[in-house]
Amino acid sequence: MAAPLERLDRLFSRLGYGSRAELRDWLRAERVRVGPELARKAGERVDPALVRIDGEPLDHPDGLYLLYHKPLGKVCAHGEPRSIYTDFPASWSVRRPAINSVGRLDADTSGTLLVTDDGAWLHRWTHPRRAVPRVYLVGLAEPVDDALLAPLRSGELLLDGETSPCLPATVEVQSPQHLRLTLREGRYHEVRRMMAALGNRVETLHREAFGPFRVDDLQPGTWRLLAPDERILP
Repeated sequence: MAAPLERLDRLFSRLGYGSRAELRDWLRAERVRVGPELARKAGERVDPALVRIDGEPLDHPDGLYLLYHKPLGKVCAHGEPRSIYTDFPASWSVRRPAINSVGRLDADTSGTLLVTDDGAWLHRWTHPRRAVPRVYLVGLAEPVDDALLAPLRSGELLLDGETSPCLPATVEVQSPQHLRLTLREGRYHEVRRMMAALGNRVETLHREAFGPFRVDDLQPGTWRLLAPDERILP
């Protein structure tokens, strides 16, 4: 099926290349082609796959879908000095819509994070009905016995300020102060609040996996594009 045609000026703006006025400058400078032909009109309807700027194809006109290894110290917010978005090309934050993380990890949490400019795809991954598993490696301030972790597995643990209990978690004790914890929901600071409810404190937190995604082969602060078959929700 052929890609839908899109006005060149809207395409140019949507992908963060610039304003309509800037596009007119590029057209006058003969920097834009559609197939073998020079583009002449900002309102021309084009197939994005055929557009070339200075001989180069457009930057992912069909959307951005990324697997990112969030490092410690970064925050999932635009416009912050420690923003994760400084690790990506600046033009991606001025796309319409801009790239955003699928859920959030706080500054003191590292690990697996998806990033996209596709709002519908983002919401499908985070919708509570999907119950996407999130696997965390948790380092604790105090040793914990496996028997004391029963509230996490019970589905009855009620966090401070909440009106519904947490979904049952899968808990694996790796050592007295280290757990592998699998959750199927994404409440605010859920892991830290769960441990606080047990009278303990999280010292280190790394998200090992989100659904089928892991960042074992990525260094902190780096990312890779997802292949089309990886974008399909399980």
